[in-house]
Amino acid sequence: MSGHSKWHNIRIKKQKVDQVRGKLFSRLSREITVAAKEGGGNPDGNARLRTAIERGREAGMPNDNIQRAIQRGTGEGGTISLETITYEGYAPGGVAVLVEAVTDNRNRTAPEIRAIFARHGGRFGEAGSVAWMFDKKGEILVDKTALSEDDLMLAALEAGAEDIRSGEEAYEIITAPEDFLRVKQALVERGIPVGSADVTMMPRSTVRLEGKDAKQVLQLMEELEDHDDVQRAYANFDIPEEILQQVG
Repeated sequence: MSGHSKWHNIRIKKQKVDQVRGKLFSRLSREITVAAKEGGGNPDGNARLRTAIERGREAGMPNDNIQRAIQRGTGEGGTISLETITYEGYAPGGVAVLVEAVTDNRNRTAPEIRAIFARHGGRFGEAGSVAWMFDKKGEILVDKTALSEDDLMLAALEAGAEDIRSGEEAYEIITAPEDFLRVKQALVERGIPVGSADVTMMPRSTVRLEGKDAKQVLQLMEELEDHDDVQRAYANFDIPEEILQQVG
């Protein structure tokens, strides 16, 4: 599992559940709305919307909330001006950072994100400066106690997965974005308990950090993820588990 994925999971566990749920519902609602706006309100023909709806349901988002978000995107719930913007930059130690935001005012959001980078020793980058360091992939985690690696590998590869990696506590199944939902469903149908699952941006290489740089990077990521307009923030750091736990 990438360093950022570990950090995000640790943060979620240490925050109050209600606070996390409230912010998560807001982000999921925006994602559903934008997906419906850009690709239509029918999830059967809109993979992005289908994935967002599934994430919402897994998070316990009420169906009424999901439906209202779709209607806002298709114009049934009034016009919206939300748009998806990607920001790129560098954190201390040369760590690449990719930020996905959904905003109704890019003239407000961009300076705020730039200021967050500056406060933590980072810097904004031009479009395309770090995006090439990441690949869009589906990521499915399965607890290592659920079944053997050989059995999981056989099931995952038969379902269309690209790769399977063994982490400390979980197996990480990697898929192409377009195969993510199909692979996940195939595993569920086989009775394999799937943990977290999402389409994410995976770094092609990582930067090992310790000490001051590690703490600065984690503080930067925390403030980015707390920003109301930020849907997700990705980075290619590799930080020892004990530091992640301390700062998390």
